[in-house]
Amino acid sequence: MKLKREEKRRRIQYRIRKKVSGTAETPRLAIFRSNKNIYCQLINDEAGHTLCSASSREEGATSGTKVETAAAVGKLLAQRALALNVNAAVFDRSGYLYHGRVKALADGAREGGLKF
Repeated sequence: MKLKREEKRRRIQYRIRKKVSGTAETPRLAIFRSNKNIYCQLINDEAGHTLCSASSREEGATSGTKVETAAAVGKLLAQRALALNVNAAVFDRSGYLYHGRVKALADGAREGGLKF
């Protein structure tokens, strides 16, 4: 039986979430990638709260190609995290392959000062 692309990603996502969980000191950096935009948020799984978020739909986050926009969103999230005194995070790629926009967002967050 051949699985659909979405079902395959869901299975990978559940497998990652079993191992990765965020705390108050090191929240989980979760991403969602749509065809046009990219969204990310820092989540404290123990309390069930989102600490901060960033997306490509915000003003000042869009710049050029989708990969460049993802890097800008990563930098924006890192700035907001540092303002909340969060220096480290656990990266949750949400079942997406680590290349392209996902890698650009992670590199942008690292450039912004977030460690993971």
